[in-house]
Parts: sequence; C-alpha cells; structure tokens
Amino acid sequence: MIMEDVNFALIGQRIREVRNEKMLTQEYIAHKTNVNVSHISNIETNKAKVSLSLLVRICNTLDTTLDYILENEYHSPDSVIEHELINTLKNMDKPRQETLLRIAKVL
Repeated sequence: MIMEDVNFALIGQRIREVRNEKMLTQEYIAHKTNVNVSHISNIETNKAKVSLSLLVRICNTLDTTLDYILENEYHSPDSVIEHELINTLKNMDKPRQETLLRIAKVL
C-alpha cells in the first residue's frame, strides 16, 4: 500500500467521531498529544495527513485502538470475509438471521 492509497479523510472523520462521542475538544486532544489545535482540526478535515506516531498518541488520548480508526485501511483475508458476513447479516431480516445462525452453529 502506498501513501496515496490511504484514506486520510476517513481517518480524520473517525477521529472526529470518536472525539465527539467522548465529548472531548480539539483543544484537549491537541494538548494531550503536544500539537497545535489547528493541526488536529486539519487532520479531522483532511487538510493534513496524520503521522503514525501522532495517530498512536491520538488513539491513546481517545482511549481507542488504531484498529478501530484504521478499520477500512487494511484488509487481511479474514477481515474481508468477516466484513462481508457482517454486511450480509445487516441486510437480512430477523428470521433469516436466526436461520443463518442455526446453520452456522451446525457447521
């Protein structure tokens, strides 16, 4: 994977979502990660690319995992299959989900 393939907009969006869910300000994250508030804002709005070391500090400050923030950025065969299964399940009605669960337990 080359840097141009990384979806920095999605990474920034997920950082913002987690920060807002935890009711934290950009100022708080900036202070805890030792960067300017404008840099946090620029990362969240895809005006700046976040470095790996800063991303780790942001995740630690947000008490979340890199895996959660980067969820759509890397794929192992298992995670692709799991993702497809989850999406398929989400699109099924409840009776079909229950039927599939019974079948999966037999396998």
